[in-house]
Amino acid sequence: MNEEYGADYISLTDEDGNEFELEVLDTIEFEGSTYTVFLPADIDSMSTDDPDYGFVILKCVEENGEELYGSVDDEEELERVYEFYMDMVEEAGDEEEEEE
Repeated sequence: MNEEYGADYISLTDEDGNEFELEVLDTIEFEGSTYTVFLPADIDSMSTDDPDYGFVILKCVEENGEELYGSVDDEEELERVYEFYMDMVEEAGDEEEEEE
């Protein structure tokens, strides 16, 4: 993500018609699929007890030539993607510390 221009935000509408805004953190390739990692745009005002608090990981799917985001319904798949992403974040943090 290019931080020169600031954070990227998108608005999504769920299957119930509720619209919400997410901050795009990263897009990753994992096990042959593409996933995008988000945070709720209003996370600073959320309680850590809120069920919507934390990362949102959606799978990128192409339908009729259009890129769409779909939920990851398989809990094991979601956990593997989350662990992979957290390992990437940790490695990036370690590299930054070594550069200082």
